Amino acid sequence: MKRNKIALAGTALFAIGALALAGCASGGNGNEGDGGSGPAGDPEAIITTNGSEPENPLIPTNTNEVGGGKILDEIFAGLIYYDADGKPVNDVAEEITTEDPQNLTVKIKEGLTFTDGEEVTADNFIKAWNEGAKLSNGHLSSYFFEDIEGFSYEKDSELTGLEQVDDYTFTIALNKPASDFALRLGYSAFYPLPDVAFEDMEAFGQNPIGNGPYMIDGDDAWQHDVQIDLVRNDDYEGGRKAANGGLTIKFYATQEAAYADLLSNEVDVIDAIPTNSLPVFQDELGDRAVNQPSAVFQSFTIGQFLPHFSGEEGKLRRQALSMAINREEITETIFSGTRTPASDFTSPVIAGWSEDVAGSEVLDFDAEKAKELWAEADAISPWEGEFKIAYNSDGGHDAWVDAVSNSIKNTLGIEASGDPYPTFQDLRTKVNDRSITTAARSGWQADYPGLYNFLGPLYATGAGSNDGDYSNPEFDELIKAGISNPDAEAQVEDFTKAQEVLFEDLPAIPLWYSNVTGGYGESVDNVTFGWNSVPLYYEITKAGE
Repeated sequence: MKRNKIALAGTALFAIGALALAGCASGGNGNEGDGGSGPAGDPEAIITTNGSEPENPLIPTNTNEVGGGKILDEIFAGLIYYDADGKPVNDVAEEITTEDPQNLTVKIKEGLTFTDGEEVTADNFIKAWNEGAKLSNGHLSSYFFEDIEGFSYEKDSELTGLEQVDDYTFTIALNKPASDFALRLGYSAFYPLPDVAFEDMEAFGQNPIGNGPYMIDGDDAWQHDVQIDLVRNDDYEGGRKAANGGLTIKFYATQEAAYADLLSNEVDVIDAIPTNSLPVFQDELGDRAVNQPSAVFQSFTIGQFLPHFSGEEGKLRRQALSMAINREEITETIFSGTRTPASDFTSPVIAGWSEDVAGSEVLDFDAEKAKELWAEADAISPWEGEFKIAYNSDGGHDAWVDAVSNSIKNTLGIEASGDPYPTFQDLRTKVNDRSITTAARSGWQADYPGLYNFLGPLYATGAGSNDGDYSNPEFDELIKAGISNPDAEAQVEDFTKAQEVLFEDLPAIPLWYSNVTGGYGESVDNVTFGWNSVPLYYEITKAGE
């Protein structure tokens, strides 16, 4: 998600301009974030960075977590990508035109190829999107296609809204207006797939063939739970042409290990700093430290299916828990000012954000009100047991989960603690199959720079990332109205009203917005962290050995 200028015609210009986010890039080694003013470096140098073992095989429509998404974004090119500031740029697309908020025409560039030599055509997009949308496949990002005619949550059906005009042109007919649909098309769910993928999708996911700035370096490149090796794709012709020879993503068990490797120059760039190093990392790294706003929202989710957390009792308990958390104290004590207490369900770097949504006072620490609400819930059904928050130990969450648990325990007088899982994959397996019996760490790193992306995918009825099985028809109608509205101000009003419903129900407990904290080594230059907290790896240069 990266740079350059996009050629969109018609109302797509409105849709993207209305929801574009403010710039938040950071330059490296004294540069101003343009990625082009530093030394050229060794064009064959391999850049090393941190990551995590993907939850699933690397299939774009079945990957909705950061570890796998980081890899997919480097080995695939979609119709557009996002530059450091979150602005859309044409990649495979020559032009995207929107006749109205319900009908789009996509013309792709001719002569582009996958790394197996197959030419990228309109059919590669149409087949990939149909595969991702097919109900029986159960792909995690299938809901990204729900606005296209023919999509169904009830049966296998073809996306009849996709129609090929010629080898390089196709049209998209939506079943309802979606004024930001063109902006969404840089997300990985919309990547094309080569024909070979459909011969054995599971096998393809273990060694995917893409069309992006990098490609997987041979059959043994993905060493599970260790690392994955990518090399530059010299046939890629888009705006993300790699200035280095490749990218090795190491799967660290802890953030502490990644940071230790950075300090000893064993890794070139990392995008997470362990909690215990937050007070000192800027002093230790100097101008190689990164601390900037990003489109990341942190929360924890309590499933509607858990005892004591449905109906009126559940509402009261969620509100009590929220008001029992001292966010100001935790963000300052645990995160040394690299987090900001949440005041809504989105992100302050996204256009349309507001800190004054009605009902947001439920995020204020109020011990007396929290106790009162908890007592009201006990009058409905007495509380039993211990309140636990599940989290993955490999993500640096231990300290804040303990702090949140202690705040709840001390305020409400109940037993509360963290429930650690060894890896992100272990945790997500429990969440996804609904065998989770506790609250669980949750949050969102934006797929594309729009308010709707923080709302629809997480809280709409049946949405793929709706971990708590939340459902409220009023919320559903408001976000549908918002996304259908071509008027930017009216759209924000609908989304604000939708958030008022969320504050009443609290399907997730908002905690704070995250800055991206990271750093880079002494031998690399041209380091820019993008709007979504991920480094623009293709711009990084590295001195020769």
